[in-house]
Amino acid sequence: MRTHSRTYLSSISAIIVVGTILMAVNATDAKSSLAASISIGTSIDTYEARPPIHIMSGTTAGPAGLFPAQVKKAYHLPTTGGSGTIAIISAYHHPDIESDLAAFDKIFGLATCTIKNKCLTDYAMKPGTKDDAGWNMETALDVEWAHAIAPKAKILVVEATSASGANLLKAVDYARGQSGVVSVSMSWGGDEFSGETALDSHFSGGSGGLASGNSATGSPSPAFFASSGDDGAGASWPAVSPNVIAVGGTSLSLTASGIFSSEKAWSGSGGGVSVYENEPAYEKNYSIPRAGGKRAIPDVAYAADPDHGFSIYHAGKWYIVGGTSAGAPQWAAIASLGYAAKHPVTLAGLYGDKASAGNASFFRDIKSGANGDCAYYCVARAHYDYVTGLGSPLTYKF
Repeated sequence: MRTHSRTYLSSISAIIVVGTILMAVNATDAKSSLAASISIGTSIDTYEARPPIHIMSGTTAGPAGLFPAQVKKAYHLPTTGGSGTIAIISAYHHPDIESDLAAFDKIFGLATCTIKNKCLTDYAMKPGTKDDAGWNMETALDVEWAHAIAPKAKILVVEATSASGANLLKAVDYARGQSGVVSVSMSWGGDEFSGETALDSHFSGGSGGLASGNSATGSPSPAFFASSGDDGAGASWPAVSPNVIAVGGTSLSLTASGIFSSEKAWSGSGGGVSVYENEPAYEKNYSIPRAGGKRAIPDVAYAADPDHGFSIYHAGKWYIVGGTSAGAPQWAAIASLGYAAKHPVTLAGLYGDKASAGNASFFRDIKSGANGDCAYYCVARAHYDYVTGLGSPLTYKF
């Protein structure tokens, strides 16, 4: 694989996130040290999100990162399949998402997914919304790889009018209300804020009633996925909502012939303990160590290291990208695969699978790597850890 130096997209780095992200946790007292060491925003009105995506500097003549077939083999996923609709929540307007996806599909021999054949729907919350180069790159990554993992599923792109929390939640509400939506991918995040618990209901319910058990009440709901962040240790919203499946990051290595070699925690993977969200029942039942009665993230993990990143096509060029934003849409696609096989992905189900005697058939337990210098909370280990959660997928039948 070609090696490049990694950089942030300039347009993404210009997006300001409210507050500062937690960088260290006292291993002896998670609850008190978290409250003391993080600066928190105050409300959704001042929240702005950023997509945790990294792009390797430069472009490539063709796809030089991970290929769909390699990723599917590494995670024991089927070559085809999918059911229902995968909703991708992004900000701003991507005018060329259909042509980006068409070029990606052609090079990898994937099923055509267009607006005309009703596989792809691109819905702007407000017609005439401006485009944004950084968010467009994120949308290309999300759509192309969700389709790659579940090529028989439909894709609904919902474009929020801006990266503000209020506008992104409006887009989430729209997606949740659409019939047939199996999963919702949110490849963005920001710091926690004092009013977040009042917003958890946005990530439960829905008109389709396709998947169940993601909310505290167990009401019918699509499966909601969010990136855990790419700044290392620290909890972020909306990933930290107890109704959202938080996706952390790993470094996935393949042999020269494209066969799985190893997987460890990625240094940028977000994770930690919430300041505001209480520990949900599925985590209490699993007995996560040192959570201090608060919500712990991530729940699961996926390849994110840009040094071993994904091939994407955007604006006439090929790129290699990484970040935890790559995992949210692909886990959303796994939910689509599972629903087709009558195995809807739920938070209670994920933790139950990990606690079962057959857990090795569900997850690759990530036991090495770290995302900071905060001792226990920054180191991958057996069972559950605050960097890779329960682990990366080894099936779609959760």
